[in-house]
Amino acid sequence: MILTVTLNPSLDRTVELPSPLRRGAVQRAEGARQDAGGKGVNISRALRVSGVPTLAVLPGDPGDPLLAELAAAQVPYETVPAGAPIRSNITITEPDGTTTKINAPGTPLLPEHLDAVVELLVQHGADASWVVLAGSLPPGAPEDVYARIVRRVRSALGERAPRFAVDTSGAALRGATAADDALPDLIKPNGEELAELVGTHGGEELEAAPELAAATAAALVARGLGAVLTTLGAGGAVLTAAEGSWHAVHEPVAVRSTVGAGDSSLSGYLIAQERGDAPPECLRQAVASGSAAAALPGTRVPSLPETTPEAVTVRELSVRAAAD
Repeated sequence: MILTVTLNPSLDRTVELPSPLRRGAVQRAEGARQDAGGKGVNISRALRVSGVPTLAVLPGDPGDPLLAELAAAQVPYETVPAGAPIRSNITITEPDGTTTKINAPGTPLLPEHLDAVVELLVQHGADASWVVLAGSLPPGAPEDVYARIVRRVRSALGERAPRFAVDTSGAALRGATAADDALPDLIKPNGEELAELVGTHGGEELEAAPELAAATAAALVARGLGAVLTTLGAGGAVLTAAEGSWHAVHEPVAVRSTVGAGDSSLSGYLIAQERGDAPPECLRQAVASGSAAAALPGTRVPSLPETTPEAVTVRELSVRAAAD
């Protein structure tokens, strides 16, 4: 089983326009949908449609519309009462794949909320292979909240503790990777997020040069972080681990919405991990799942049969750790 934690979930409303967005104008949509969202929720949704056991942990009160969406999608979940409605986000997609997102801030995270999340993870963690800590932090959350969760769950479960994956950005990503005693087993930044975290190169440089992205990630692996899965948009993804580094790219697809593509990449990686695949094959499935998501409307996640790993080319990279 794979547990996901979404501290700042959202009800994602997606509007598809038949023509480019015109600011200040009235336009008719050609389609609209709403989905339970937030990175961890998206990953649980993707795991669920692919037949992988999962449990989504998130703040939310009984009767919240987002929880109704999870129930309709048959995604198992457990909630921490938050005392406020879960936020709503708006996504606007244009015919060429351009995506505009408007995200609300979310409900503040209180210390008792964090304690309740940790309690749930300790309760279910011994039966889990992975815990995915994903998404932005709600107001009031300390920057190192993900590191605190990792530390407390590992301390409580010892050798029974699952592995931890982190998918976030900015200060939250820095906080999750700052303490050597609470490093995750995997992080999944994009090129810009990796550049911001390490600070040696720009995001565009990394997206244009897989070898450079791998070398930059290798500096984190050398510190003790288990692996880095760096998504590079149309440039595919790079996996950097102690065993080596690989770059994978999918044949071109017609992009409909990039929202959730990174979440699907991480879910694909975890699905392959659950199968016992070798690292290059985990990367292959990650890129196949992310590409399939980009070809779908809104925040819909692909099932495993909708992915095409046979259309992914994987090559090994020869890199060394980047200088600090």
